Amino acid sequence: MDILLLHGALGSKSQLEELKNLLSEKVDVHTLNFSGHGGKKFENDFGIQQFSNELKTYLSSYPEKKFCVFGYSMGGYVALYLEKTYPGTFFSVYTLATKFDWNEETSVKEAAMLNAEIILEKVPSYALQLELRHEADNWRNLLIKTASMMLAMGKNPPLAPDDFSKIEIPVIISRGDLDRMVSKEESLLVSNAIPNGYFKSYPNWAHPIEKINIEILAADLLAFFNQGNL
Repeated sequence: MDILLLHGALGSKSQLEELKNLLSEKVDVHTLNFSGHGGKKFENDFGIQQFSNELKTYLSSYPEKKFCVFGYSMGGYVALYLEKTYPGTFFSVYTLATKFDWNEETSVKEAAMLNAEIILEKVPSYALQLELRHEADNWRNLLIKTASMMLAMGKNPPLAPDDFSKIEIPVIISRGDLDRMVSKEESLLVSNAIPNGYFKSYPNWAHPIEKINIEILAADLLAFFNQGNL
């Protein structure tokens, strides 16, 4: 089995290293950085479509493989966008903490939180994390580009509500019940719209991937991906 792990916005593959190590005891695991993340240079475009193209390019390097995918937050959105655009790209997809309810109100709210000066003043430890994760000269630019991406998604979501019915592979949409960014309602709407979609809730998990139980997640991923998908 081959599993591909995709990081979220403002994240990098380094955040998935512990999960990768656990899964690697049983399966082959791949990770990648989207452009502008983890020290990787920015491309001319920045957004879901661009990241989807990068993912497609990565997959083309392994023509003999078909992956199961775990996508955290934005990574889950990118995976489902690629699967909708090119049906049958993946065996199955498991998302965690992926926001689907993008409209002008939610996008303005989320984008407003990505102000470098406010982060430096109010959460300096997080600013340091971003600086170390994305290199000193990249993290501010990444915040600006991510905020712009969110605002664009609010005006024109890459995945429209009727797109989810076109995704035919098995998909789990999961969230922690303490997640204040992603609602249970939006997650249920998407899991119900996908023909082979399922919803899973994790008690006492918040949105940041650093606040989840990696051992439980690894076991659930292996159980789901092994259910006749390969």
